[in-house]
Formats: sequence, structure tokens, C-alpha cells
Amino acid sequence: MAFGTSHIITVCRLDESPNKRLVLMRGLTSSKSAFKSLLLCTTLLGTPVSVINAQQAGDGNNYFLDSPDSSKFAVIMAGPTVGDENKAKFRQWAFSLHDILARDYGYDSDSITLLFDRGENDGPGAERIDGAVDRQGIERHLAALVAEAGTGDQISLFLIGHGSGEAEEAKFNIVGPDITGFEFAELLDQFEQQDVVIVNTTSASYGFSSSLSAEGRVVISSTRSPQEKYDPVFSRYFIEALDSRNGDRDKNNRVSMLEAFNYAKDNVEQFYEEQGRLAAEHAGLDDNGDSMFTLDPTIDEIDGRLAEIAYIDSLSIADENLSPRALQLKAEMQELERSVFILRGSKADYLEADYWRQMEELLVNLARTTGQYNEQISQ
Repeated sequence: MAFGTSHIITVCRLDESPNKRLVLMRGLTSSKSAFKSLLLCTTLLGTPVSVINAQQAGDGNNYFLDSPDSSKFAVIMAGPTVGDENKAKFRQWAFSLHDILARDYGYDSDSITLLFDRGENDGPGAERIDGAVDRQGIERHLAALVAEAGTGDQISLFLIGHGSGEAEEAKFNIVGPDITGFEFAELLDQFEQQDVVIVNTTSASYGFSSSLSAEGRVVISSTRSPQEKYDPVFSRYFIEALDSRNGDRDKNNRVSMLEAFNYAKDNVEQFYEEQGRLAAEHAGLDDNGDSMFTLDPTIDEIDGRLAEIAYIDSLSIADENLSPRALQLKAEMQELERSVFILRGSKADYLEADYWRQMEELLVNLARTTGQYNEQISQ
């Protein structure tokens, strides 16, 4: 996929800073070359701290590498509900998510699986439905995905509907006997060589979500306890974050799971404030495998560093809009940016002088590569 906007990167050194902090300024311009926005690299860097070697920071993190030959798959599961209003809402969310992934993020019918209620094949858009959300359908489609997905591919699962219970009794409501978090976790254990993201937007989702926590996984839960059992609005805003890349806060024309989570969380809070109601849901994120969900994940917290480099979109090697050289440069840009994020997230482990030396090297290389990329796409 080609970038929707071109990137102008300027690297400068602030000599008045005691640490001579390097600042990256990224401007995004439209196709008409009108200046769209300017972002200081403090978004990337944060505050100066101590440092080690940037390469070492990446050596121990082989998750969500986004290599040019990797693929991404999405599984959307919208469970059954009572009442026409709720059913219409779940259908709208599931179908909207399906269409956004296809329109904005390069997914096709082969890389999206939509399991909806009982798998009804009538009504507008029914051709998008691949089956029912029942035990047999879930097991069959995940098994097919295991056979298709390669090493390093990314699997993103979106759960829409109702949940119930807590601990080992926490369940996702499906057609027929409900499935527990532990049973669902066993199905996900098949994806040993893939990166996995789970976005659980159901009511009472916390207990189910915590069962899915594992090293290298990003798990998002729309609620923080079994007591939050009313239908969450988190799903609405998470999908909105993906729509037209609304959640892209760092203006790199991509949406990470951390960005989408924070966009949805902030809008959920605003929703309840405008309603004059106490919030009935509090979303959390876990990406370090400890089953402890953070309500305000950042790269400075225990949770948030992996979600920051887990993107919903893919770098497709079959992108017809890019020349082979431009595709290579785009891959290098994304890998350099990923290294910046990893280095920044590990800043507490570094000696200060080494940190800024390594950060400067990364940012200069990012600026140089971006310039070369812009030259390629302007030809």
C-alpha cells in the first residue's frame, strides 16, 4: 500500500538543550503539497534518559516485525443477541469493520473471516458472512487459518457481542454452548509461529480476556471486571479509530493497536461525560503476558510497548502502486521507525550518552530513507 500522503522529515539539534536533544520534525503534505501537519519528534523520543545499544533493544523483540513477505489475517466474531436493536448494532459493527479492513488496510476476502450469529446468508451484505459463531464454526475456521498462515504472519481477532462469568467460568456467548476463555486460549495456542492480537469488545470481557494473555500477544479488553456487564460502546469507537485512520496520532499514516486503544478509550470517557453518567466500562490492555491489564498503557508503562509496534495494516509485497525500490524503502522506513519505538520504550535501560547517540543514528537514517522514498514515489 502506498502512503496516502508524502513525508517531509527534517532533523535538527537543539543546542540549547543540556542533552543536545535530537528532534525530528515530520510534516505531512497532501498531493497538492499543502502543509498538513507538523509533528515534533518528542512524540517519538519522550524525555531524555539513559541508554544502551539500539540494535540490542531490537534483538530480543522479534514480534510484529512486519516484513514485506508477511501476511495479515483478521477474524471477526459477532455473537448472537436478543432483540432486533442489539442484533442490528452488532451487525453494523461487524460489517463496518470488515469493510474498513478491506477498504483502508489491504485485506481481501481471503484474509478476512466473518462469523456472524447463526451464519444467516440473507439480507444486504450477507455474502461477507463465512459462517456461524458456534463451536464448530470457530474451530473449523481457526484450523483453516493455522494451515494457511505462515511464520511471522499476524492474526487479529475481534470479538463483538456478550460475555459472562469470571475466572475459569468467563465465557464468550456463541450459538450453542458458550466457549470459555481457557477453551478459546487453547485454540489460539495453535498459532505458535504467528503474532496474535485479540480485541475483546464484549460485556464482562475481562475474565475471558485475561485467559488469553501470553508472551508476544496484544490483548485488549473493553471492561476491567465481570461486574461491567452492560453492553460496552468501546467497539464503536475502536472501529472508528480504524476508519480513515482516525486513530493515527503520530501521523505516520498507520494505526497501531496502542493508538486505536487510546482513541477508543478517550472517546468512551467522553461519551459517558456527555451523557452525564458514571462510566459503565473501563477498557484495559495487556501486551506483556502477565494477565494484568493497564487502563492507561503508554510506552513508559509495563503495557503498551508491544501494542505500539503492532499495526493493523500490512506491508504488502504485491502492492501494485509501488516500484520494487519504493517498496524496499518503505519497508526500511517502517523498520527504522519500529526501532525508534523499541529504543524509546527501553530508555530506562540505557546510559544517557549512548541512548542519544543511537537515537540520532536511527533518526538520521530514517530521514535519509524517507527522502529517498519520496523521490521514488514522485517520479
